[in-house]
Amino acid sequence: MKTMKQILGVLLGAGLMVGATAAMAAGDTKIHLDSPNINMTDRNSLQRGAKTFVNYCLSCHSASYMRYEHMSRDLGIDPDVVKKNMLFAGDKIGDLMKASMSAKDAAKFFGAPPPDLSTITRVKSVDYVYSFLKSFYPDPTTPTGWNNTVFEKTAMPHVLFPLQGEQKVSAKAETEGDKPHLVYEHLGGGSQSPEEFEGTVRDLVNFLVYLGEPAKLYRYKIGFWVMVFLGFLLVITWFLKKEYWRDVH
Repeated sequence: MKTMKQILGVLLGAGLMVGATAAMAAGDTKIHLDSPNINMTDRNSLQRGAKTFVNYCLSCHSASYMRYEHMSRDLGIDPDVVKKNMLFAGDKIGDLMKASMSAKDAAKFFGAPPPDLSTITRVKSVDYVYSFLKSFYPDPTTPTGWNNTVFEKTAMPHVLFPLQGEQKVSAKAETEGDKPHLVYEHLGGGSQSPEEFEGTVRDLVNFLVYLGEPAKLYRYKIGFWVMVFLGFLLVITWFLKKEYWRDVH
């Protein structure tokens, strides 16, 4: 019994630590965070997010808990497409999704190796990652020439600049809470409109959420059939109840 209490205590402590980490991640910014309203059942969104991740993120950031082959199977991407368009030279479809840049070079260029993004949305929250990716603005005082309103003085350059272009903070509007909601003015220079860019970032975040918990896709599928089974069981139980009570009366 004592051992069981110790185990429960450890699990409870771990749960509290995880909850505290999530709360800190969501609260370590001074501005309001936008919600992407992602949909993990949207396979097209996940495929577009995977494409953006490979083209703009994977050169510096790894997703070392995921294999290309697993991603291909889960998201319905043809393995030949993965081999042709998503693999770096020398990589195989069964390999883990590792960054093309070495950790040594990354530390030299950015001051520290870029983090692995396998669980970034679970560590920093979905809203945080979504808002961060949309909140870059030009800043000539920083080494990269960019800054971010969600994470000031970030070492990460604006890798999505070819899509978004430039923007600046034009106004502040107070929300119902205690954090201001920033309003940005689009200055142009990107290949996408602000609405199109928001969709691109939403797809990318959707894919990052998938990376953090790939089994969630299977849970959604299983959950539907569980509900169907429970509904069927409810009907049988109701008729069984009527049969029992008929004998009682």
